[in-house]
Amino acid sequence: MANTWGYGAMTNHLGDIQNSKSIFIIGASPAVNHPVGFRHFLKAKENNGAKLIVVDPRYTRTAAKADYYASIRPGTDIPFMYGMMNIIFENGWEDTKFINDRVYGMDEIRKEASKWTPEVVADVCGVSEDLLYEITKVFATNKPGCVVWAMGLTQHTIGSSNTRIASILQLVTGNMGKSGGGCNILRGHDNVQGASDMANAPDSLPGYYAKNETTWKYFAKMWKVDYEWLQGNFVKPEWMFKPGFTLARWWAGSLNGKDGNDAIENAGDSLKALFVIGNGITSTAQQVKVQEGLDALELLVLADPFVNEAGIITNKKDNVYLLPATSQFENSGTVVATNRSGQWRSKISNAMYESKPDHEILFELAKRLGFYDELTRTIRDENGNIEWPEAATREIASIVKSIGLTGWTPERLKRHQEHWDKFDEKTLLGKPGTPVEGEYYGLPWPCWTQNHPGSPILYDIDTPVVRGGMGFRNRFGLEHNGVSQLAAKGSAPVDGAINDGYPEITKANIEAVLGITLTDEEREKMGASWATDDSGIIAEKCMQKGIAPYGNARARAVVWTFVDQIPLHREPIHSPRQDLVEKYPSFEDKPNHYRVHTQYKSLQLSKNFSKEFPINLVTARLVNMSGAGMETRASKYLARLTPEMFADIHPELAKQHLLNDGDMIWIHSPEGTKIKVKARIVPSVQPDMIFLPFHFTGVMQGVDMSGNFPEGTKPYAIGESANTVTNYGYDIVTQIPETKGGLCRIEKA
Repeated sequence: MANTWGYGAMTNHLGDIQNSKSIFIIGASPAVNHPVGFRHFLKAKENNGAKLIVVDPRYTRTAAKADYYASIRPGTDIPFMYGMMNIIFENGWEDTKFINDRVYGMDEIRKEASKWTPEVVADVCGVSEDLLYEITKVFATNKPGCVVWAMGLTQHTIGSSNTRIASILQLVTGNMGKSGGGCNILRGHDNVQGASDMANAPDSLPGYYAKNETTWKYFAKMWKVDYEWLQGNFVKPEWMFKPGFTLARWWAGSLNGKDGNDAIENAGDSLKALFVIGNGITSTAQQVKVQEGLDALELLVLADPFVNEAGIITNKKDNVYLLPATSQFENSGTVVATNRSGQWRSKISNAMYESKPDHEILFELAKRLGFYDELTRTIRDENGNIEWPEAATREIASIVKSIGLTGWTPERLKRHQEHWDKFDEKTLLGKPGTPVEGEYYGLPWPCWTQNHPGSPILYDIDTPVVRGGMGFRNRFGLEHNGVSQLAAKGSAPVDGAINDGYPEITKANIEAVLGITLTDEEREKMGASWATDDSGIIAEKCMQKGIAPYGNARARAVVWTFVDQIPLHREPIHSPRQDLVEKYPSFEDKPNHYRVHTQYKSLQLSKNFSKEFPINLVTARLVNMSGAGMETRASKYLARLTPEMFADIHPELAKQHLLNDGDMIWIHSPEGTKIKVKARIVPSVQPDMIFLPFHFTGVMQGVDMSGNFPEGTKPYAIGESANTVTNYGYDIVTQIPETKGGLCRIEKA
């Protein structure tokens, strides 16, 4: 069970934003969530004359710095961006050559965009036609322009479509693969990108390798274990290839379809034990269900430097174990930044008291489960001693070819750490005459070989492959509906041996595609494809020819394997506009969605929720807090800034309910849950909306559970969780929860 709230890899990097002429932020507030990184946005405005555009339901601190701000109704990002495209196509502002040479399926996008006239967008999104036109013109005519998003775009039932439409906007404008352009998806926590890369998602192996027989056998070979032994650890052989539960809905596995809960597909059994390591599951949606799921477990183990509050909100009285884990300062190894850069961190303190590093805890668990020798086989020296973390870093570099981690040796990453001040912040390039000359900071992946400098900007064909350039990946075949999926002539990275599109490189085609002849020894050593070639020969041969190993294809605007082949607007399951629900209904229910039956249309159409719950509910972060708040609420200085849970309410809405600033209110959700919080009356939210920060827990529906904290561990601030009242709803592809679009009602306590 895992999830990292996946919302895409950043194509460019924070420093590169300084090269932008327009910055379009939708579903993010970097001034609050990434305050240090936000200086790059301000530098772009000050030094490059960049126009800052912010689209958000709530007037945020980021919006306060914007040149243009639009408040849209939650869950209407797709109509807004289609509305932009409608205007772009009408005025001929699209990049026709880029589209013709490097994109597949744009005609379908044009057709859908034609439906979203400014008048229709104004009705659905709640913005004026004039503002939509002004924002579109500024973004489309000030290039390069970048698009920035985070969880405000992804945490919807249509979150995957939201991220696709934002990327398509960049394809329409030709901003992809350009310095100052691209899609800058801001990761929310330290090493989220690294966790995603290392398969903290339930449907893939490390490096996003698919769970199929070919890749499992490749990993078995690289891990030096027997494939049949590996498969024998699953309840049945076929379960080796199935996705697991997600972080969002692990609790459904524990509840096992009982008492009206969604049915599960879990080999006929329920989830009995949960081992949580470094994850604040109290920041996920449906906290009452999380509590019920925790209560139903036979075993709960929580490994964390602070008390993980999953152990506080549960009513379980036995078999709950808190394992003290060390912090990052007592460990060394790599993390991966939001821009795909690897960063080495050095241990600065030994473990205190009885705490242990994460890897030692997992090693001990492996011993008890009987596969410690297999787990550590590749990270031992000739004397049998564990080499940590250097050997683990080398193992990752040797295996993960799929995203190009071959160049991430511990020696290179340590050298970058030592000389971090010798890189240019706008380009990431190591300065001349220094030990890191010609390399990009953190060797952003793909870093194809141990001599490759890293790739600071994805899909850049104006840069040679050996310097970080590449086209779009050839991932979905050579043609679809009779149309070539390879890029057009003249659309290959410069200085390469091939000037047009080409397929991903395999052992079978490398000689024909690259125009080379392999030796018998090379053929013997070479893996079947660039992604499973442990010899590294394919990547080396490709670098010699200036060819990206993964091919050079067209970006897909049409995804024929998805329910919605192009992004379509679908109203949130709990929508305030019942008239639009009938016009833009949600998906058909999805059985066995990451092992859990997931409701969409059946729930959405079961009643008009807006009659009883007329208020939009949005959640987001506070600048002084992080995630579930376990660490930050344990700081008396940070907790003093926001010592209690609250709800932001517009003065007009407060007046309707006879509320004064500081009054206590009950917030009720369509799930039958409620929280009691203090009202903070501010004009930054719309009159039909309330805002909740999601960093609090310890109080559940008015019941103070802080007595469950072990003596001396209670944080300085506790409170109701916003996610007790966030609504049911999960993305159709990733199952990320719909916390950014829901309904509620309020009453004075």
